Amino acid sequence: MSINFYLSLLISLFLTLNSFAQNKNKTAEKDTTPLSERQYKDACKLIDSAKYKDALPLLKKAVKEKKDFWQAFNKMALVNLKLEKYKDAEKDIDKSNQIMPGNYETQKLKGMTQFYLNNFKECKITLDTALSIMLAQKIDDAEIYYYRAMLMYKGKSNKNAIESCESAIELNPKYIDAFILKAEIRFSTKEYNHALKELNDAIKLMSDGKISYQAYKLRAKTKFELKDFKGAVTDWSVYIDATPNDEEALVSRGAARINNNDNTNAIVDLDEAIKINKKNPVAYCYRGVAKAGNKQYPDALKDFDTSIKLKFDYAAAYLNRAATRMASKDKQGACDDLNKADGLGDEMAMKLIEKYCKGR
Repeated sequence: MSINFYLSLLISLFLTLNSFAQNKNKTAEKDTTPLSERQYKDACKLIDSAKYKDALPLLKKAVKEKKDFWQAFNKMALVNLKLEKYKDAEKDIDKSNQIMPGNYETQKLKGMTQFYLNNFKECKITLDTALSIMLAQKIDDAEIYYYRAMLMYKGKSNKNAIESCESAIELNPKYIDAFILKAEIRFSTKEYNHALKELNDAIKLMSDGKISYQAYKLRAKTKFELKDFKGAVTDWSVYIDATPNDEEALVSRGAARINNNDNTNAIVDLDEAIKINKKNPVAYCYRGVAKAGNKQYPDALKDFDTSIKLKFDYAAAYLNRAATRMASKDKQGACDDLNKADGLGDEMAMKLIEKYCKGR
């Protein structure tokens, strides 16, 4: 055989042995990784997949193995926040803070926990501290601005809250929750066109796997205020498909359908809402309006009667019952209801009294 053949054979053998040695070293390296570190890494993967309940036991094992594992305590706090176990999160943060005081992640999680526990005064101090650490260490974290915005919104500092939302979005242009919070603030101040823009931006950013139905709910309310009743129905439908037993949503879609002259489907929505809660005067009032719109006057009057029985000072129910009585040729009953509505402060009632009940 030629020298080249033996040379090729030796090279092949060398490569095989080298590969074997590398794999052996990798195995050895894996075997020497502390158990607590492996448990922590596995838990982090589960957290990234939103499998919070599965991550928690691994993190508990990690801190049992390594008593000063402050990073694992932080992750436990995060998991408990996601699971809405705020007192447990507080305990985890306290342990982390004892081991590694002044750590940015610990301070941020502490502020988040205080927010959910309604400790707003302490929350402000903690989040301010976390922000100072973040800026000093040149960390880019949009979440700190988001929680500061929520805190400011709670304190009715709307302008500052919006600015904080904008800071969050500047750092993370795909921060859907920040867009939604900004829209919620705009909605609360009746800046409906601005709110609609924020919600449109948020919904455009959503993928099939990450849909915030709260955004559709808020956009439905916003469109209703802007008198886009057809659009409101569409958004309520997206929300209701995901949460079919939401009484408020069914009543609201019913109201939008009434305004869109779709009384029959409005009645269907309000029937469902009343099945969920038989003591909601608003649902009966709206159903009465829808039935009156379909000229089902006796049934409509029964719904208004029920609504008023449930809420004796419900001005809108008196006003709508007056309109239905007027349509039923019961002018005296209508004027009596208008006077009651007027006595309860309804602004429309006096105008109708002037028009229909003068000289009666």
